[in-house]
Amino acid sequence: MFRNAFYVGLALALLIGFWLLWLWQPERQINRHTEDLFHKIERKDWSGTSAFVGVEYLDQWGQDRALLLTRMRSAFAYVRDVKIRHANPTLEIEERRAVWRAKITIEGGDGEITAILKERVNSLATPFELEWHQVSGKPWNWKLTSVRNHDLELPAGEW
Repeated sequence: MFRNAFYVGLALALLIGFWLLWLWQPERQINRHTEDLFHKIERKDWSGTSAFVGVEYLDQWGQDRALLLTRMRSAFAYVRDVKIRHANPTLEIEERRAVWRAKITIEGGDGEITAILKERVNSLATPFELEWHQVSGKPWNWKLTSVRNHDLELPAGEW
């Protein structure tokens, strides 16, 4: 009886171990983190969004972490039913750094701010690049450190 229980427990532990190894692969973690980040933004969950953004965040527009979060709150404050979609993402991983690339589009309800966001983002031909860094030895601890799209211009005076 004890032997059977031991083997069942051992098999279950091995199964869970293999599942965790599969789950914690960098490709899966980056894709899951990106999806979760988009869902947090859509729900306007700013504390959840900030948990994904690294303290060393700096993008091509000169925004640091604090400025990015402030501007996202401002830009999405009057947007209703926003959805962030992406198509055909690709991923490059180098040790503890990953770059996720995809064309991103914005969908949402009617409104002046939504129309501006849609016009600006959906018309871009180049994909967005989200750069993620693994910030500790934990396989799930990835943080967003930069966003790029060379066709997107964000003049400082608009904010």
